Amino acid sequence: MRLTVATAAVALFSVPFILLLVFVMSSFAPLNDFDESVAHRLHAYALANPGYARFLNVATEVFGPNVWRALVVMAAAWFWFRGARRLAVWAVVTITVSGLLNLAVKEIVDRARPALPDPVSWAPGASFPSGHTMGAATGTCVLVLLLLPYLRSWSSRLASWAVAAVLTVFVAYSRVALGVHWFSDVVAGIALGVVVVAGIVAGFESWRRSEGRRPVEPHKEGVEPEAS
Repeated sequence: MRLTVATAAVALFSVPFILLLVFVMSSFAPLNDFDESVAHRLHAYALANPGYARFLNVATEVFGPNVWRALVVMAAAWFWFRGARRLAVWAVVTITVSGLLNLAVKEIVDRARPALPDPVSWAPGASFPSGHTMGAATGTCVLVLLLLPYLRSWSSRLASWAVAAVLTVFVAYSRVALGVHWFSDVVAGIALGVVVVAGIVAGFESWRRSEGRRPVEPHKEGVEPEAS
């Protein structure tokens, strides 16, 4: 992913986020109807299968935002003590910006969470965008980008991105299935998480070039392959 591709990723994923933001803030009826339909359908299944609901409640916390933050900070500490301090700072800045931006957007939009009968889970605060989903999208992307320089084969790199995508989609699904987020919340969380990562990757690559370092393809090599 060269600089132009990172910039394209920012533009590409910004579009669905901005559209959803506008629709949510304007109470766009078709979106609200769709969100409610999905929420009630998944909620009914969770009520009929309590074991499934308990599993999702555990899993959604195992892959919660604080877990991703802890993993990224631990990875960053490891790189820091190995001397790859720019890379460590990049990782911590990315996960921190993601969390703060999520809180800021939630405060501005202030969307109410689903109010379903006989809830199987509960979450505080505003609903849009999903913090769990955005945290998973950001956290998995950061960890994969840190790991890529150590993966030599095309198949292992592809597998790492596939695992990141599956985990993120699973977290998104769990938040809607538990009735604590609307479908549009989790889509927005994924989109904004990718925008944050791609945007900071683009900035980091621009800085590398200004320092005379060779251009890299972050989606294949990571953001600073020399650190491996």
